[in-house]
Amino acid sequence: MSNEIQNQNVVVQPPASAYFIAANDQRVERHTLSVLVDNKPGVLARVIGLFSGRGYNIESLTVSETEHDKHLSRITIVTSGTASVLEQIKSQIDRIVPVHRVVDLTLRAHELGHEKALERELALVKVKGKGDKRVEALRLAEAFGATVADANTEHFVFEITGRATKIDQFISIVTPLGLVEVCRTGIAAMNRGKAGM
Repeated sequence: MSNEIQNQNVVVQPPASAYFIAANDQRVERHTLSVLVDNKPGVLARVIGLFSGRGYNIESLTVSETEHDKHLSRITIVTSGTASVLEQIKSQIDRIVPVHRVVDLTLRAHELGHEKALERELALVKVKGKGDKRVEALRLAEAFGATVADANTEHFVFEITGRATKIDQFISIVTPLGLVEVCRTGIAAMNRGKAGM
């Protein structure tokens, strides 16, 4: 019997502690950040410089003054990263002196029990074409709720508003009809419900 035990290849694992088991969540997620800043020269450059200096990518960026009397502007940034990278981005933006508040609208929506924050984008889409292609472009525009912003006998410029995925889909469908040019505003976003930023 002792020979049988000696001949078996038994690997004994050393005892390990459960304290060293940590969630290593390295999933890359897309988040929308809303940043309230002083409307002063150079503020946007400082915020954007933080992204470029650390190699973070910006997928969408919109900026506009939201409170004229208080000279405040709202920067909406769509970026992607792991949970730790996103947390680092938020904390570093928050340290910039003219920044009043940084809100992760993606996380905030989940905290408030909403699936997503409201996100909208505007796009101008120029399509050229004659005959059947022209008729098909008009039909598709109507189906997507796009309006004609400009037209002549050889082209249309459609104005479409909605979620980025809707605009992406519209662009991909009209591309074979003679897509010439696309201009997009970037995402404007706000949380649902009665609470402000």
